[in-house]
Amino acid sequence: MDLFSFQQSEQPQARLLADRMRPETLDEYIGQEHIVGPGKLLRRAIESDQVSSILLYGPPGCGKTTLAHIISKKTEGDFVRLNAVDASVKDVRETIEQAKTNKALYGRKTILFLDEVHRFNTARQDALLPAVEQGIIIFIGATTENPFHHVNGALLSRSTLFQLEPLTKAHSRTAMSRALADAGKGLGFMQIRMDEEALEHLASMAGGDIRRALNALELAAVTTPSQPDGTVHITLAVAEESVRKPTVRADESTQYDVLSAFHKSVRGSSDAALFWFLYAVEKLGMDPMTFLRRLIVACSEDIGLANPQAMVQAVTAMDAYHKIGWPEAKYNIAQAILFAVESPKSNAAAVAIGKVMDTIASSGTLEVPLHLRDTHYRGAEKLGHQGYKYPHDYPGHHVVQQYLPDPLKSRVFYEATRQGMEDKVRQNQQRRNSHANGNGGNG
Repeated sequence: MDLFSFQQSEQPQARLLADRMRPETLDEYIGQEHIVGPGKLLRRAIESDQVSSILLYGPPGCGKTTLAHIISKKTEGDFVRLNAVDASVKDVRETIEQAKTNKALYGRKTILFLDEVHRFNTARQDALLPAVEQGIIIFIGATTENPFHHVNGALLSRSTLFQLEPLTKAHSRTAMSRALADAGKGLGFMQIRMDEEALEHLASMAGGDIRRALNALELAAVTTPSQPDGTVHITLAVAEESVRKPTVRADESTQYDVLSAFHKSVRGSSDAALFWFLYAVEKLGMDPMTFLRRLIVACSEDIGLANPQAMVQAVTAMDAYHKIGWPEAKYNIAQAILFAVESPKSNAAAVAIGKVMDTIASSGTLEVPLHLRDTHYRGAEKLGHQGYKYPHDYPGHHVVQQYLPDPLKSRVFYEATRQGMEDKVRQNQQRRNSHANGNGGNG
């Protein structure tokens, strides 16, 4: 357990620039205007010290912890911070007991900030719930993972969810510009001359991660020798040495989202499908097999008989991946993806499956028609298991007869579309139905 404590030391520069420049007020806060802009609900709650239990959900570096820090500075109650990585049920219970005492004896509220709440298992989240329900503590949770996947449903329902958006390169530029101008907490006490292209490079490499941008800026400033006049000149070359390509962490929610984007793109955009596949594998480090499995599913779910060759391409690409590995197999996989996207689409097979499953769920036990039952034993004819017509003995290798159980004999599950090769299937179905109707039978 620890309290937020950002006291000024005798030498402020002993702390990292990102810590020194951490916003203390909402006016200093960068980004998230949609939730803390003028007149917004969360801003009004913070300014009036009336924050209720909330969940802050967003990617790393978007300002969740900073927002909690601002709340800690604004509230007149006790503000306790726990990190879900190392906090135990005991820590939670001790916080709750102290909160009970503060409320009973002093009428003082307690705000508990739980960072990385998605790492809190169910038992530890359950320990929080009664105190939140009874108003003993005001809960603030921060998570990078989808809270609907990782937060106790009861706890989620008792908290207001605020989704924070990724910050941008422009936000990083704003933060660095402030640091360069601030002589008290930032680098304004130094005579820094920074080239525009150097500032742009740091902002681009940091993306929306302000801490990363400020760390790189500080490294460039303190490692660059000053010129005879005392000026520190930060050039593009210096900036390039001060920041490296970021490592992207693909959490579980991100992986599900990217895989979903890939599958949806297979239905409509070659460019997007190829992008999401390579982004996931090259940038997020995801397994190509995950996408090959999804592609094979899509070839039946979304393409089906409109182009049966799509599945052949996908399965062949999987085989190529097993035999030659990555990165060479990216060409085979990309070919299969593009073939699938550019194929005519049909979800008739998926719709048929849904209809059959619904019918099975709503039906009782169904009997196999007598003429379809097994006859490979002596006495089958005595039981009435006869009358099956062998289609290959008839013109067109098709004959009208009942195949479904009696209660379902007129039911239609699969309806071919006019898409691609499936149109030929549709025409064949129509010919069979016409023949069946002409003979008064059931196909």
